[in-house]
Amino acid sequence: MRQRIITALWAIPLLLVFVYFDTPALGFPLLIFLIGLLAILGSIEFYRLATLAGGQPLTIFGVAWALLFVISAHFDDIYVTSSLLASAVALPLIWLFGFRREKPLLSWAWTLVGILYMGWMLSHYVALRELNHGTELVFLTLFCTMACDTTAFFVGRTWGKHLLAPTVSPKKTWEGAIGGFVAAAAAALVLRIALNLGDWELPLGYAQTIALGCLIGLFAQLGDLLESLVKRRAGVKDSGSLMPGHGGILDRIDSLVFTGAIVYYYVIWVVE
Repeated sequence: MRQRIITALWAIPLLLVFVYFDTPALGFPLLIFLIGLLAILGSIEFYRLATLAGGQPLTIFGVAWALLFVISAHFDDIYVTSSLLASAVALPLIWLFGFRREKPLLSWAWTLVGILYMGWMLSHYVALRELNHGTELVFLTLFCTMACDTTAFFVGRTWGKHLLAPTVSPKKTWEGAIGGFVAAAAAALVLRIALNLGDWELPLGYAQTIALGCLIGLFAQLGDLLESLVKRRAGVKDSGSLMPGHGGILDRIDSLVFTGAIVYYYVIWVVE
């Protein structure tokens, strides 16, 4: 617990700096550097897990394409994204079948999933940051996801009795999941009120804010369970050891992977 608190004390302020500041000389948000780094480190950990699970993914290719997806989000060009997706599907397939590795289809699937999971999904944070009121929307996503994670942990630890998914993550409980879900919705509402008292503004009504908080609470926990499933398949407890008290990068960002995309599409499809 002490290591978790120490890590949070330096990681959270650093994260907020990357979200808030732009790079005027370069013309894009500072956040792109952080998301790119997370995509690289997260991909490396993911492909390590894939290898332990019996696959032979193309790690270098997957890491490079994950980073390209993050960079391409800044340009918001459908042709660039489509080209990246097509090459992510086709090139590993040609390589793996051409060189006749063992289990080429399985290795191709792991390679592609890693690119989409760490590259395409995380790239939505860059796209979200560049929307109108993008800084506030990214803060909302992070704040609600962290509230969900923290509350689920403490509620499950204190009152949890009914296991949520014992074959996937034996310590998660229904009590913790419900607590995290409620906390995400409450955090969204609190942040909207707080931001609108100052110079910042969330482009969401109260009902939209609560609905979005509920979606974040749901998909944050689904992301956590998905990463637990991959770790269970690989036979390991943590994805890595880069973050003391938390495990690896994937262990820390697993609940954030889907929530950025959920908030982005909610805003452009429902709000705008």
